[in-house]
Amino acid sequence: MMRVRILFCIVAASTAAWTAACGAPATVARQAAPTPAAPPRAVTALQALDQSAALRRDPSVDAALADIDPARIRRIDSMLVSFGTRNSFSDTLSSTRGIGAARRWIFSELQRYSRDCGGCLRVEYNSQVQAVARAQGREVNIVDVLAWLPGRDTSRVVVMSGHYDSCVCGMPGGGNDSVSTAPGADDDGSGASAVVELARVFSARYPKGLAATVIFVTVAAEEQGLLGARQLAEWLHEHHYAVVAGMTDDIVGNVVAANGYTDSTSMRIFAADPDNSPSRELGRYVWSLDRVYLPNFQVVPVWRLDRIGRGGDHEPYVALGDAGLRFTERVENYNRQHLPTDDFAHVNFGYVANVARVNAITVASLAAAPATPANARATRQGRAGPPTAGSAAPSSSGGQAWTLSWDASPGATGYELLVRRTTSPIWEEIIPLGTVTRCTLARQLDDEWAGVRAVGPGGARSMAASMPAAAAPVRNDGTSAAGRAAPPARGQPAGPPPPACGAGP
Repeated sequence: MMRVRILFCIVAASTAAWTAACGAPATVARQAAPTPAAPPRAVTALQALDQSAALRRDPSVDAALADIDPARIRRIDSMLVSFGTRNSFSDTLSSTRGIGAARRWIFSELQRYSRDCGGCLRVEYNSQVQAVARAQGREVNIVDVLAWLPGRDTSRVVVMSGHYDSCVCGMPGGGNDSVSTAPGADDDGSGASAVVELARVFSARYPKGLAATVIFVTVAAEEQGLLGARQLAEWLHEHHYAVVAGMTDDIVGNVVAANGYTDSTSMRIFAADPDNSPSRELGRYVWSLDRVYLPNFQVVPVWRLDRIGRGGDHEPYVALGDAGLRFTERVENYNRQHLPTDDFAHVNFGYVANVARVNAITVASLAAAPATPANARATRQGRAGPPTAGSAAPSSSGGQAWTLSWDASPGATGYELLVRRTTSPIWEEIIPLGTVTRCTLARQLDDEWAGVRAVGPGGARSMAASMPAAAAPVRNDGTSAAGRAAPPARGQPAGPPPPACGAGP
């Protein structure tokens, strides 16, 4: 593994650290020196991969990482805490207390960033009056605050969220308590503050946008049942946006457990089952990107939807068939969640800044890359049989070979095939494919997973689409959750088998 790591992820001894001047001391993520791009060469055989999955650094992303400022994140969180409570049922008219004051302040902050970049951000509210089941059906106006950074493709969106509401849900009746002080400094002032800071950095570094549109959003009513995130996810689908990923920062500022155990050098990501789902591929993507950009700040992948018995704002996206992911602290302290003791003094802002850097490499990489190849399929080539009149003989692989196919991704200059054992959490091998969108893989895919990803002109790579694909949730009308017809489970490709994968265009 060390030999392979040298091939794909060379880490220099000298690095540049950012200052983490706020909160308790934290180990600040250091960037590895950029790895020179290898000269292009014709490759038709599988090559070994390490955890970096051959993803490449982008100098513009390195520059953005350096802009993320823990002092600015601290200021944002301080303002959110100053509103006393951000419970969804709290005051909406006061300018100094309650959720109304909090969302107006966030809106004005995002507007200021937009003015600074010449109007590059579209700042708006997304609101809906909902009956809250956890409050016996009591209705409330749930208001999300959005900053859109339009990309060249305005129909394809990357969603980066944190929830700005707070509660003292750990106390009797606290979920609906609109008066008691609920600082919510870590849960989730930390995540909302990181997202607001990301909006500032991306608007300054990418005022003309990226390939895909990015939505930086602080959502409401997470504590009442993920309501703000759900209304936004459903709105995006109803308006026919293609959601590249729906991600959330939730509880990203604590580094000290109740027993004193401390960890400021790692964080967790939660990626839902099944193993070939879009969410799991997003988890692998983030895990690999972290190794490329921030090897001294460890991403710890957890292969489940969320913590046991808990939930987060990525879940509505997962339910709709999108890639969804939760970013969260490594060490949780339940004494700092849903209680008045979730206070400003116990948030480590150097740590929050490191989480925001992991967010930044993810958002920038997803938004710069072509779309993940759609309709990726793996179909077994069947037994040989007599040719039909006017056609070539069918495959004689005896069921060992597979036809892999996918739709072309707009803007892609080529594709790469990834392969891993079913027991491996990461992609292990790669085949450059050129520009083909259909090829023959002569391997026993019953024992492996295959995946295809798109490569852009500058080397940006999309997430992989697993083959065989995960079954989409199917409604009673026979369509998937995304509104498309559910694909057949199996089938024999018509005509002769395509060229071997890796044989060139």
